[in-house]
Amino acid sequence: MTSTVVEQTTRTAERSEGSRPRRSAAVRADWIVGYTMVAPAVLGALAFVIAPLVAVLWFSLHDWNVLANTFVFSGTDNYERMLADEGLKDSLLASLWFSIGLVVFNISLALLLAVLLNQKLPGTTTFRTFFFSPVVVSLVAWTIVWSFLLQADGGINGFLSLIGIEGPNWLRGEFTAMVSVIVVQLFKNVGLNMILFLAALQSVPEEILEAARIDGAGAWRRFRSVTLPLISPTILLVSIITIVGSLEVFAQIAVLTGGGPGNSTTVLVYYLYQQAFRFNDFGYASAISVLLFVIVLVLTLIQWQTRKRWVFHEN
Repeated sequence: MTSTVVEQTTRTAERSEGSRPRRSAAVRADWIVGYTMVAPAVLGALAFVIAPLVAVLWFSLHDWNVLANTFVFSGTDNYERMLADEGLKDSLLASLWFSIGLVVFNISLALLLAVLLNQKLPGTTTFRTFFFSPVVVSLVAWTIVWSFLLQADGGINGFLSLIGIEGPNWLRGEFTAMVSVIVVQLFKNVGLNMILFLAALQSVPEEILEAARIDGAGAWRRFRSVTLPLISPTILLVSIITIVGSLEVFAQIAVLTGGGPGNSTTVLVYYLYQQAFRFNDFGYASAISVLLFVIVLVLTLIQWQTRKRWVFHEN
């Protein structure tokens, strides 16, 4: 009896030892497949995100002039220069006004349009196509068309003259130039946010709205107390996308105003472009790039941390 038990134990141990290499080979094969799948994304992030960030940070510590062929280590001189640069301060202020105007009006208009489209009224397909079409249009082509419309004798003032209003030269006044740039960017991208909001509205459970209606909640109360909380994750996404996009605007400024009149529309990215490609001061431009990265990172982290207070399912 004892010998039989010993033989069975021995055979079981041999089978276990024989299966371990097979299991180890299977695990290694899974690892290889897994690493192969993630390798393109990891390599892409290293090549196009991490490496450029490290390079820009390194360049910002140098006095680099391409025309003079100088590349001299200067430490934190470029960052100290930013503290006393009045042009940089003006560009930060212009970026602030542009971002506030664009974010407030873009999100508000996109949500309003999405609510209207969600009513399933006649012609909503045409309406949706009309507002979404600019999203797929070339940015430069879109901006060039608007530059003609906003001239003193352009289409906008031509229309206003028909109703007895004398329009200004939109791109030659400091206030009207900033408003014009905001409007051009607003109508270019509002369709994308509209579609995101519309998808969120259509995912709101109808039974919850019906229950609120039975309890006596009016249309505004249902929207404020039921719909808004349920679509708050989409509001967070749209706000992050819109804020980051507003800080990266460049083509509209370059085509419409060239940063003018004066420096009224010289936003941070356009000021960075001027330092790098007009004044050939790539070291200082790299320092401004680092500043832009920090601003975007901080604003995104603030939104991400405050989501727990107002985003549904996050508190």
